[in-house]
Amino acid sequence: MEKMFCFQCEQTAGCTGCSGSRGVCGKGQDTARLQDELTGVLIGIARASDGNEVTKSTTEIIIEGLFATLTNVNFDNDSIRELIRRAEEEKEKLIPKCSGCGSPCSRNENFDMESLWGDNEDIRSLKSLILFGIRGMAAYAYHAMALGYEDEEVNQFFYKALFAVGQEGDMEYLLPVVMETGEVNLKCMAMLDRANTETYGIPAPTEVTFAVDKGPFIVVTGHDLKDLEELLRQTEGKGINIYTHGEMLPAHAYPKLKAYSHLRGNFGTAWQNQQKEFQNLPGAVLFTTNCLMPPMDSYADRVFTTAAVAYPGLKHIHAVGGRKDFTPVIERALELGGYSERTEFTGINGGKKTVTGFGHNAILSAADKLIEAVNNKAIRHFFLVGGCDGAKTGRNYYTDFVKQAPDDTVILTLACGKYRFNDLDLGEAGGLPRLMDMGQCNDAYGAVKVAAALAEAFGCQVNDLPLTMVLSWYEQKAVCILLTLLHLGIRNIYLGPSLPAFLSENVLGYLVENYNIRPISSAKEDLKRILAEED
Repeated sequence: MEKMFCFQCEQTAGCTGCSGSRGVCGKGQDTARLQDELTGVLIGIARASDGNEVTKSTTEIIIEGLFATLTNVNFDNDSIRELIRRAEEEKEKLIPKCSGCGSPCSRNENFDMESLWGDNEDIRSLKSLILFGIRGMAAYAYHAMALGYEDEEVNQFFYKALFAVGQEGDMEYLLPVVMETGEVNLKCMAMLDRANTETYGIPAPTEVTFAVDKGPFIVVTGHDLKDLEELLRQTEGKGINIYTHGEMLPAHAYPKLKAYSHLRGNFGTAWQNQQKEFQNLPGAVLFTTNCLMPPMDSYADRVFTTAAVAYPGLKHIHAVGGRKDFTPVIERALELGGYSERTEFTGINGGKKTVTGFGHNAILSAADKLIEAVNNKAIRHFFLVGGCDGAKTGRNYYTDFVKQAPDDTVILTLACGKYRFNDLDLGEAGGLPRLMDMGQCNDAYGAVKVAAALAEAFGCQVNDLPLTMVLSWYEQKAVCILLTLLHLGIRNIYLGPSLPAFLSENVLGYLVENYNIRPISSAKEDLKRILAEED
């Protein structure tokens, strides 16, 4: 069997690519090969869809299949094989038969991903930006779809982008598709924002404790609010408390979710700490999305997966007739019993609580106060410090950056990178909190809305605002968000902790020249440079 090749995440081996028998994330070469095979079939579907009418089930398998190939989502070979089977079945429905012989046309063949990994480095780089971008976007489309929201333009772009990945083409052909990926992802994030807020209400600033009460409990991690809602409904009145983890933290800010009194607080920090934080945990854990790490023996018997997440040996909760039965999770939580008394936990910096829910509606409702604070010099600069967290060294930069930011600056944050500093009390500037958690990674849409509204209020372009984006990336959702920011023409983004291994020298040069993307250096030096440029 050929060895794996994968360089889609930030922790990839040697900043070049995982090419041994197992990736840094724990993915084996057999799983990597199957994920490549699945991607090749999805490209085959895109090819076969040209000139044919696709169905809802065809689009659903494309979205689900792309989602399953994100980093730290699906480690289970059997479930990937099932996705391949379903994808092949959908493709067969689309393949037009040649007259007479009845055999498929060659243009409908599946794509061999080995040809991509061995392609010219610039072509490989651009195709990787497209592929990894739509993998991240597929996760957002999946969550919106679970709530009954779809966008035909978003759906159709998955076919176009997959077709481009499998098509021979030069930089002139591929670069516009890269930029279009960012444009369509903005529409996709807007759709998910609408789905979440119309279903669960407008998020409002909410204090969340890190303590865990006495008694049985379930920890829910990931991004899928629909799964959380269903679990809350099924556990109501059963003496089980629910705690969020990772990217699920912002759920506390949605009115219809926090109306459940047994949604109690947040357990743990970012995804990469789960193997330490879940050790001998006396509660059950439900993974609704990435990032799942290979579970340790000490807690594997209490971990459950659902949706696109899967791992060999773990109990998976399937949807039957559109409904999920979380009884196995509930029964395991009751068996484990939880802590014998209320147990206090802290964030990375020792704080016992945090505040979330500063979505675009909350921030813009205070726009007059914010504008006055800028005009009065009470607020000098805004920093959006957010993105993915991860285990690789160098991420303390983001904690240092926030701690060293002057008292007349405001920190906006989102995604799991905030766990580096979200338990800090930074006080206020101009009567506003200096640290405002805007939500999940997909809530980058909200940050865009805030920036656009401020630019309009000040009569300038977004790039002229006293606003700097300092982003951390790990996986494919961060890739599609970066492409969205580039589509919007946002310049001077600081990116780290390292630059993506899939960016060739020429493609990186293009991004630096046209968008002035800057690799992070040290918090002290970057702050000095940013504030000096503003002056």
